[in-house]
Amino acid sequence: MISDVEIFQKTKMKPIKEIAKKLGIDEKYLEKFGEYKAKISLEILNGKTDRKGKLIMVTGMSPTPAGEGKTTVSIGLTDAICRLSKKAVVALREPSLGPVFGIKGGATGGGYAQVIPMDEINLHFTGDIHAVTSAHNLLSALIDNHIHHYGAGGLIDCRRVTWKRVMDMDDRVLRQVVVGIGGPLQGIARETGFDITAASEVMAILCLSNNLMELKERLGNIFIGYSHKGEPVFAKDLKAQGAMTALLKDAIKPNLVQTLEGNPAIIHGGPFANIAHGTNSVIADKIALKFADYVVTETGFGTDLGAEKFFDIVVRTGNVPPPDACVIVATIRAIKRHGGVSLDRVEEENIEALEKGFLNLKKHIENIRIFGIPFVVTLNKFPTDTDEEIETFLRLCEGYGTKAVVCDVWAHGGQGGIELAKAVMEIIDKEKKNFNFLYPLDIPLREKIEIVARKIYGAKMIAMEGKIERKITQIEKMGFQNLPVCIAKTQYSLSSDDHLLGRPEDFTLIVTDVSLSSGAGFVVVYCGDIMTMPGLPKNPAAERIDITPDGKIKGLF
Repeated sequence: MISDVEIFQKTKMKPIKEIAKKLGIDEKYLEKFGEYKAKISLEILNGKTDRKGKLIMVTGMSPTPAGEGKTTVSIGLTDAICRLSKKAVVALREPSLGPVFGIKGGATGGGYAQVIPMDEINLHFTGDIHAVTSAHNLLSALIDNHIHHYGAGGLIDCRRVTWKRVMDMDDRVLRQVVVGIGGPLQGIARETGFDITAASEVMAILCLSNNLMELKERLGNIFIGYSHKGEPVFAKDLKAQGAMTALLKDAIKPNLVQTLEGNPAIIHGGPFANIAHGTNSVIADKIALKFADYVVTETGFGTDLGAEKFFDIVVRTGNVPPPDACVIVATIRAIKRHGGVSLDRVEEENIEALEKGFLNLKKHIENIRIFGIPFVVTLNKFPTDTDEEIETFLRLCEGYGTKAVVCDVWAHGGQGGIELAKAVMEIIDKEKKNFNFLYPLDIPLREKIEIVARKIYGAKMIAMEGKIERKITQIEKMGFQNLPVCIAKTQYSLSSDDHLLGRPEDFTLIVTDVSLSSGAGFVVVYCGDIMTMPGLPKNPAAERIDITPDGKIKGLF
């Protein structure tokens, strides 16, 4: 079977100026990175910025560790809409090097539904994630520098610094570290740690900011710890926001590339959805909506993570409208996994497990109904799916009153997504959205967590230690009660326990920590065993990635 990278390497790419022209973007707004990549100048939003396009949000059921092809569907759907003589663009997040070299591999689609050049996008791309890493760690350096020079007379209590460091790699040994050892010249010794860059608040801020000055303001509002008097200290107190913004002045500009079929793709930002809010930048969506008839944007993981956060965090910024339609991606193998089949046997036919695991998909369907967005379910077809399994899936959806279509964009590109494209365009034309936020902002933070847990996850209750309750109370006393919550938990289960598959009921959501992301504008709620710095698996994807003497990448999926 031909690999994704081999399919890409056989494709003749179009010059990026042709892709821009197809979208209606003048070449003067492009900042080229070679012939096939470009950044889009924010000047393009000056003047008339009225929305033109319809926004289609792609989400999914609870995935398996193997990945279910949600990005592939997003790309294939975009190609399919273009085949129907409409102007469409896909807006995606940038891949993080952590998953690329870890358990997941590349994140540019697959088969004949890819964004290209896939090797460059998956690796350093245009340097945005590196810029986020540098801006974040600049603030870390300024904090420790201030502590070193001012000590007890400074703004920050070194025992109560909350800001860590980041790097764009899975490296579990960096989760907890001690810095400043080796004597007075090395600074003040203290405990800290590393998160992965995709979990950085700076990444979230980049993706939620509407322009450069809003970016600077948000960066200044980052909470970094407490003073010796117990008062909150922010990045602006160290005059850090100007230099941080300078490092991000190019990273804030979205990146234009293309699909295998030569259609526009805007890729920008990369917050994880199981930790952060999990969507590409609002600027990318705004530019796409200005020029395209249809914009396909992907949210991370299932409706319980990416979709809920898109609705309750991203839409609340006012920079992106509620979607006009939603696509819920499901796979036969994921449903069977939630029906009790082990991961190594999900490709074997099992109708009983399919019927049992369908409960997971039903809950994700219910979640989208809660928000009042028209939707369609699509089965992302895999080569191992049998006719009987597909027929059973469609029957189960029909029995639940849900429109469902099969798409096979992995094998057939846009042609394999025509039925899905027609279904989505039809519901946009015929069904009106009746969007609702899940909760109001003027209620206590704990109540917001409980609402998400009960209504979206299906939990009976939440539980947390007294010290977590006190942290929440402190955040509210600091004046941040009216922020939305961003719950960080496993993506593999509706609960906080990745072993509870299917549709768990009567479970307790265990809250293990909370932190304030005042610059991004939300409170992060950590649940279960979620890690903000992942570790590599026993056999990481990095082991299969190689390069030929002529510079071609191999093994990148």
